[in-house]
Amino acid sequence: MSIEISEYDPRWPARAALAVEELRAVVPGLFAEIEHVGSTSVPGLVAKPVIDLMACVKRLDDVTPEHEAAIESLGYRREDAGMPDRIFFPRDDAAGVRTHHLHVVLLDGWPTRNQRLLRDHLRAHPEAAGEYAALKRALAAGEPDGMAYTRGKTALIQRLVDRERAARGLPLVSVWEE
Repeated sequence: MSIEISEYDPRWPARAALAVEELRAVVPGLFAEIEHVGSTSVPGLVAKPVIDLMACVKRLDDVTPEHEAAIESLGYRREDAGMPDRIFFPRDDAAGVRTHHLHVVLLDGWPTRNQRLLRDHLRAHPEAAGEYAALKRALAAGEPDGMAYTRGKTALIQRLVDRERAARGLPLVSVWEE
């Protein structure tokens, strides 16, 4: 298996907006916020062609079995991603190709979520986005394992998130969640 990296697709924001609308329609009022995060949310950035969404709730228990069933009606399925304080729902198309990730996290950490900070930093700093793109291409070309690809990006992501946290006067924290 290889890692597929695509050139930026200007349709990604519309796909994310549609997914957000669909989720809000099937679970009205569940999410305090829901946003497009990840590389597909950064204009011009290469990415695995998977729309990453992050939503927040006051308590993870707020996501009831009825909510899960409604989310699953859109093609998402709950999966244990091994990340604390997070519910993860991947979504595949009819051919089994991954198209979306929905990460449900806690509202109390929403303003300082590393994924949101990284997205904002990459949007505001084209040179950082270029460095990140080059690393992603190099890793994808030489690393068929998805977890190794992800871990290979960690040092750069940590440096970029640290910059954004410092600029906002936030404490530095690890970007790797276990």
